[in-house]
Amino acid sequence: MPGSVANATPSLVLPDSLSTAFSEQRVFAFRSNEYRGGEAQRMALVATSRRTFSQSKRLTPADLLTLRTFRDTVRHTAFYFYHCKEGVYDATGVLTAGRYTVRFEGGWQQTSYIPRTEAQVTLVETA
Repeated sequence: MPGSVANATPSLVLPDSLSTAFSEQRVFAFRSNEYRGGEAQRMALVATSRRTFSQSKRLTPADLLTLRTFRDTVRHTAFYFYHCKEGVYDATGVLTAGRYTVRFEGGWQQTSYIPRTEAQVTLVETA
């Protein structure tokens, strides 16, 4: 069908050593109309929320290098991410429990402390 976009077909999995470095947020997309009298009208645009995962801990130099190398490898393509709280890690990406199809969002920013570094990285669920 013309104009259709194919679903993401990831083949890589975020390394296990980095899976514990992210916290989860959920966002519902909605449309909002605000009126002069202070009333508001809201309508949900989606049936389910979209998950985003933000880095929540400082990384060792080795983990930072692993994250940077992985990010440079996948760039704008989708990959699998196992949320450590929901399942068991599977390096092959076959196990579906706790697995999300995500992509990196935004640029690379980091703040270095001694001996660890924070990288402001966000993963966005794609499917």
